[in-house]
Amino acid sequence: MSDKKLKICHLYPEVLNLYGDRGNILCIKKRLQWRGLDCEVSEVKLGETNDLTDFDLFFIGGGQDFEQEVLLKDLKSGKGDNIVSAIEDGKTFLCICGGYQMMGHYYETKDGDRMQFLGAVDFHTIGGDVRMIGNYAFRCTPKSGGSDIVGFENHSGRTYLGDNVSPLGTILSGYGNNGEDKTEGIRYKNVFGSYSHGPILPKNPEFADHLIETAMKRKYGDFSLTPLDDSQEKLAHDHILDLVLHGNTSKD
Repeated sequence: MSDKKLKICHLYPEVLNLYGDRGNILCIKKRLQWRGLDCEVSEVKLGETNDLTDFDLFFIGGGQDFEQEVLLKDLKSGKGDNIVSAIEDGKTFLCICGGYQMMGHYYETKDGDRMQFLGAVDFHTIGGDVRMIGNYAFRCTPKSGGSDIVGFENHSGRTYLGDNVSPLGTILSGYGNNGEDKTEGIRYKNVFGSYSHGPILPKNPEFADHLIETAMKRKYGDFSLTPLDDSQEKLAHDHILDLVLHGNTSKD
């Protein structure tokens, strides 16, 4: 076992836990273990005031709108400031759906009610009448590894990026951030935000390794992961990608 180790923080696992997104944590652990690398996962729940400075990688999953409201009070207790500090310090974050939306300035419901969020990243979300739902695919920007991602989206919020943030990728099939500008997710410093449930990492091992490598480089400097035999995972990924791109996912 290598002496290199990632300390992972799973934020709000008891609230933000839709669509099996906890599987992202399991994927990170296994891909580290297969390489002889160690990791330690800590769950930080509502009301807990853990010091976040010692963590290397943070995961925040998706939840429903009312669950986001529950989190606002907890974030304002000081945890939100700690999250923003970790982001500005270059720590790695994977934020999915509701956890992604929380990184922005606010969520405005279709009735005009506005929930102020962290404002850690320059974007906002507007609720809509129609849900954007289904299997989808997007291509990550070169900055985020350049791989093609397959996943499942289910959100009524439409996210619009500000001037100081880049999208995670460009939509190949589906809706993405808002169904209008072909962007999906965000990349700011080492924050990766996406609407992709599924969970995203087991379905997309190339992206999983990019995320892990980002966290390891932040901690240890010059670092590269040894390759794994992902031939079976790649076959499954490419098969689903082909189905999504050709609109045939209902057949499988």
